[in-house]
Amino acid sequence: MKLQGKKAWITGASSGIGQATARALAAEGADLIISARREERLTELATELQAQGRSVTVAPVDVSERAGMEAVGETIKSQGGVDILINNAGTMPISPIINGRVDEWEQMIDTNIKGVLYAINAVYPGMAERKDGHIVNISSVAARLTYQSAGVYGGTKHAVRAISDTLRKEAIRFGVRVTDIQPGSVDTELPDSIAHDKIRAAVKDNMYGEDMPNLKPEDIANGIIYAVTQPPYVDVSELLIRPVIQEN
Repeated sequence: MKLQGKKAWITGASSGIGQATARALAAEGADLIISARREERLTELATELQAQGRSVTVAPVDVSERAGMEAVGETIKSQGGVDILINNAGTMPISPIINGRVDEWEQMIDTNIKGVLYAINAVYPGMAERKDGHIVNISSVAARLTYQSAGVYGGTKHAVRAISDTLRKEAIRFGVRVTDIQPGSVDTELPDSIAHDKIRAAVKDNMYGEDMPNLKPEDIANGIIYAVTQPPYVDVSELLIRPVIQEN
């Protein structure tokens, strides 16, 4: 159990990549703080992992709400901090920019960028003080490429990639490592956040069709475990993980 004695905070832990990562971290011996908006799902996950001998704190929060994230940060400080942050929560209500879905743009910016920064701010100072820690931000293949109808979403993921690499350079002197995980097509609930009916159907047809089998959330969790279990002198700065057949 490579993470015995370590504690990790995971945002977006109620489903998909976050849930799979919680299970993978617990299997490696880590104790957990799990966050998401759906408290009932967090409670179910906590019960499952506690039965395996792990300490699990349920901290429901909407990552886009600064006050709520600061409150979780205070809870974490009261428990002595965390060794690992998995910045996973995100949303993807994509649509062509011409449609002017400003509320959805703001939702993506608030969740995908501000939420990432709020979580970093909650734990990074403590890690820096202890001269140890690992921050893992989940961006996307869309942090490298651009796609029609995904301009704002891709913009938020490009931002996460830029924030991650800048933080990596700043955090070196504190002994804190930073990893940007870039998933390709993964079978999760993320496309369900697309309100535009035609685009939601097109995305699901493209991502979930027989011609391109998707990754499973566990595949991304395995990549995260690889990154956070490397020796202290190894920094896995970026990890792009996508289906073999995915061209873009």
